[in-house]
Amino acid sequence: MKNILITLFFLVFFFMNLSAQHGTPLITFGLIADIQYADCEPGRSRFYRNSLSKLDSCTNYLNAQQVQFTINLGDLVDRRLADLDCVLVRLNHLDNRVYNTTGNHDYNEVSSNQILYEKLGMPSDYYSFKKENWIFIILNTNEISSYANIAGTEKEQELSVMLNHIKAKNGSQGESWNGGIGRKQLEWMNEILMKAEQSGDNVLIFSHHPLWPESQLSALNNMETLSLIENYTCVKAVFSGHDHEGRFAYYKNLPCITLEGMVETKDDNAFGIVKIYPDKIVLEGKGRMRSLELKTK
Repeated sequence: MKNILITLFFLVFFFMNLSAQHGTPLITFGLIADIQYADCEPGRSRFYRNSLSKLDSCTNYLNAQQVQFTINLGDLVDRRLADLDCVLVRLNHLDNRVYNTTGNHDYNEVSSNQILYEKLGMPSDYYSFKKENWIFIILNTNEISSYANIAGTEKEQELSVMLNHIKAKNGSQGESWNGGIGRKQLEWMNEILMKAEQSGDNVLIFSHHPLWPESQLSALNNMETLSLIENYTCVKAVFSGHDHEGRFAYYKNLPCITLEGMVETKDDNAFGIVKIYPDKIVLEGKGRMRSLELKTK
């Protein structure tokens, strides 16, 4: 009888430990991209007004799933700064913190980038935070762009260099709606990645403009950015917005996920929940957003 009890004890312990490793995620968070609300009539496949009801459904679901936080990848509005409050009121219904970044549309009617960042609750135009042994890097791919108030600054020259480089290689992303990452921001990210690699931390990177696959919607200096990131095995994935159709591809061994935009289609929503386990990352897509499972070990 004693041996049976000992055996049962170890079996219970084993399955509880197994469940802890694979059944309960270490971190659970929400993901949103391209809400792009505007109080205007639909344009082609974009139903701007409908984004508010979609966002309500999204926040209710994320609260019910008790996500620890949510990351929003930009383009909260489509064309008017005055529309931003309607979106922020709904994002504030989330029970836990929202980490925002900007999209190209968010700079319309903005005369001060800093005021925009403060309104979105961003500690800076790019920043990072840590949960458990995971570092979350929020890039600003709008930093070097024609729309982000860079006239008369050193960033204006950086933009010229990027656009000339794209033209020289017959690239397709030198469009007015795209932006890039400045030299200082790349140096900042490199320092974080170096420390993460040394300490054994894992990293996820988030941006508005996609880094890969290369297209007419990519960040202006996507290849320079990827050339930096590929040096670090601590980076487990890159999540981006901007391309509303959504994409998924590997750059070498790095998974790059472009999220489907919420503003697209009349009725179908698009958002996701990411669950981080010891050996994998699971994206549970809702509505139009695809689901993915990425092995991290």
